[in-house]
Amino acid sequence: MARLVRAISRGIRISDIGVWVSAIAPFSNVLFTDCKALSSSATNSTRYGTPHQAGARKVMLLGSGELGKEVVIELQRLGVETIAVDRYPNAPAHAVAHRSYVANMLDAMELTAVIAKEQPDLVVPEVEAISTKTLEELEVNGQGVIPTARAVQLTMNRRGIRQLAGEELELPTSPYRFARSLPELQAAVEEVGFPCVIKPIMSSSGKGQSVAKIPEQLEKSWDYACSGGRGSKSAAPPEVIVEGFVDFDYEITLLTVRACNGTFFCPPIGHRQEAGDYRESWQPCAMSELALQKSQDIAQRITEALGGYGIFGVELFIKGDAVWFSEVSPRPHDTGLVTLGSQNLSEFALHARALLGLPIPEIRLLTPAASAVVLADAAGDSIHFDNLNAALAVPESQLLLFGKPKAYPNRRLGVVVAAGESVEEARDRASTAAAAIRLEIS
Repeated sequence: MARLVRAISRGIRISDIGVWVSAIAPFSNVLFTDCKALSSSATNSTRYGTPHQAGARKVMLLGSGELGKEVVIELQRLGVETIAVDRYPNAPAHAVAHRSYVANMLDAMELTAVIAKEQPDLVVPEVEAISTKTLEELEVNGQGVIPTARAVQLTMNRRGIRQLAGEELELPTSPYRFARSLPELQAAVEEVGFPCVIKPIMSSSGKGQSVAKIPEQLEKSWDYACSGGRGSKSAAPPEVIVEGFVDFDYEITLLTVRACNGTFFCPPIGHRQEAGDYRESWQPCAMSELALQKSQDIAQRITEALGGYGIFGVELFIKGDAVWFSEVSPRPHDTGLVTLGSQNLSEFALHARALLGLPIPEIRLLTPAASAVVLADAAGDSIHFDNLNAALAVPESQLLLFGKPKAYPNRRLGVVVAAGESVEEARDRASTAAAAIRLEIS
């Protein structure tokens, strides 16, 4: 609270004061649970050796993008031996892990082979393009999976997670239906109504997602969803989810950490999306105390049902004091990149501690902060960044360039994280710095 007083004295606007109070207050009421009651693949022992030596704790990441890269860095700070796997060479986390592999993680034999070769203590899925059935089989035979193989399977399938949330837990959600053909889609939309969002059952980063406002758009939406879903080339019939619109004011990500010493919440993160993918995020997001309490209750219930240790990105729609569940990811969330500049422990540091079975301390918001992405505007494998001096001249800004080997339109190649005296100032700084960067792609 002393930090809040100092922040106010530096000139945080009155509208932000309520945000800080509502964001900070809940951390004195962390949901503590008996560690034995938390289902987790993390081992009980926190004693392990130096990397490359006998007794080293080995963690394998399945997915090695920019989020996985930050997780690897945090794991190495804790003395963990890290292995990064992805479908393409020179992925961001490949550059920092002790060892790296290229594998088709949707192929059961390839996935099993790379895990058998390394024999990690823990397997940590960081992307959705994974053979979840293989993970379930390996977990039955003793392989540690974070948070659990069941949680990974449910959250990578919109049917599974929506049925868990809406039908088993009876959480408030948008109206939804499933469809396996264009006629079924048309019938589903008659029940859900226009406008509606049509998504593949399995996809990420907005792939295959579209909004239909009139019946004439349904065929195009169906084709787009079928082509953009994970496993779209398989012989199995495609499946989509049709979601009715929720009249919401804004949406948030509530980062929720399940650890050996309880369940913890980060201050809410606001974000703006385009084409189903995030473009900017900010923390804290202004909301009423009642809406925050409801959000935490939903997040606690869904993550408890999924089980395991680690961080979960719970996405929620907010209108006034009303809250609806949207989605959940059992891993660091892209909108949570803002925590690299806002919190005492980033989402990546929290994830590393939790999955290793280590306790989580008080999560403190140090300053309002925001993130803005740097997107590719063309395709190519020769990528150059220019005008970085202007970008980094923006006060209290930091730049992360991910090191991805190839670009295509709207691929995220970097992010700016900036702090400010207020959320508005931080957002302005982050967007100004990101806009200053010039890309040359060929």
